[in-house]
Amino acid sequence: MSPPHTAARTPAGPARVAVLADSDTRWKWGALTARRLAPEARIDGLLLRGRATPTPRQLAEVGVTVETLREVTTAEFVRAALAPGAYDMVVLACVGGAVQAMLHGLNRGFAERGSADRGAVEPGRAGGLPGARHDGRLSGARLSGAGHDGQLSGAGRRPVVVTGYVGVVYEKLADGLLLRHGADLVLANSSHDAERFRAVYEGVGAESGGVVQCALPFLDEVDAANEAGESDARGGDGAAGAGQGPGGDPGAAGAFTVVFAVQPSVPANREDRAYLLRRAVSHALRHPEREVLIKLRSKPGEHTTHIEEEPYQKLVRKLPGGDGERGGLPVNCRLVYGNMGQILDRAAHTGGLLVTVSSTAALESLHRGVPTAVLTDLGIREALGNHYFTGSGCLASWDQLDDGLLPRADEKWVLRQGARAREPFAAARGRVAELTARAATDGLPPLAPYYTERTAPGYLPAILRRYGLAPDGSPAGGAAGAAAAEGSGPGVVRRVVREAARGAYRHGVQRVAPLIRKAGEL
Repeated sequence: MSPPHTAARTPAGPARVAVLADSDTRWKWGALTARRLAPEARIDGLLLRGRATPTPRQLAEVGVTVETLREVTTAEFVRAALAPGAYDMVVLACVGGAVQAMLHGLNRGFAERGSADRGAVEPGRAGGLPGARHDGRLSGARLSGAGHDGQLSGAGRRPVVVTGYVGVVYEKLADGLLLRHGADLVLANSSHDAERFRAVYEGVGAESGGVVQCALPFLDEVDAANEAGESDARGGDGAAGAGQGPGGDPGAAGAFTVVFAVQPSVPANREDRAYLLRRAVSHALRHPEREVLIKLRSKPGEHTTHIEEEPYQKLVRKLPGGDGERGGLPVNCRLVYGNMGQILDRAAHTGGLLVTVSSTAALESLHRGVPTAVLTDLGIREALGNHYFTGSGCLASWDQLDDGLLPRADEKWVLRQGARAREPFAAARGRVAELTARAATDGLPPLAPYYTERTAPGYLPAILRRYGLAPDGSPAGGAAGAAAAEGSGPGVVRRVVREAARGAYRHGVQRVAPLIRKAGEL
């Protein structure tokens, strides 16, 4: 007689996943990555409380549906992630310093929760499981807490930890990578990135086996993009143009569409940003048969991964004839918000063009077969990030675009960056399934970050302190610090104070700081 069917988890992959994110773009990357790695899993969203915590509008724009979504502090995240039986996998979609802090916080929490057979984790060391090797495998010793069926109890398990990058990695390569080291999987968005990541880890003597090649998770998320929609740019009627991307609607074509994907901090100064805006407007005036969409990342008062001190919404009001929200924009030039995927689909359907300085949108555009221009007007410089695109065939100036140039990308370069890959997440899904199965039986050893109190005593404590942790990964200040980090106190008052602080910070960045700099120039 066959055994009755049960709802017990199988080693096929994680059944419940938590995604921790600290900004809108990282939430998009983390949530979509979780879907790719565990298509059938329940996903809970945890937003790390901070200056860039996304607004409801930003979250809706991403177009990813999860079971629950709430803000958390570091201590609240660690407690939730390590609750017995809570999660099989955790995706850390955060800036490097936050990832490092969460790795140490998880390690400390796992050590404190574990049985006496595991022993305590020595301060400054990554772990102390019997039989644990640096490559993240067990040499033969079993973890305590296993039941008669060979399955570890919830108290003896920790989730698989995954992290990576939200887009193109063109600066602070070693710094960002070493801050992410220690996760079970460090996802690389292309073969190019995978080679660089492993070289950095091996160059400092750190384990590189956690690097797994995949791709940016939103390259093929056309359906999700269409569900989210855009708030202003809408496709017209007519025949489809050339260069239609995957999954597009051939009936949603209209005027030749030029999408100018702006960035919050590239370029950083007002003069350069105003110059790029004037050139986009000039292109629209020179080509009245085209529609120029200036794709914005955020509305005034919202923050993204990078601080935007000179929003384009303010700059348009400085254009000749500028007044109101449209400023001095011609009728065929608009500021738009919305999901980048759908806006790029419109460009594809109309045979259009993407223009940017160095946005990751360039890879999304190339993936869809849309002609893509990476601007050289301000030079090809590391500070701008457009140096990353040397050899791509996409470098061009506004003058060349005005004259009708449609850049042709080098196909080998495009493929090397992870675009148009087939089954890019297969290897990562297999690794996650393997680790999930091991977690349920033998258990996983402690996380082993490269940075410890021995390897980086003058660097690591400050990073941990920034996220409310002591040098050993415990909540700073003991019980009192833990209570403070977890936000004890009246909930309404906390929210009011938090929102007031965020508003003051954003006002200072976008209003006061530019005035101070301007006064200093007088």
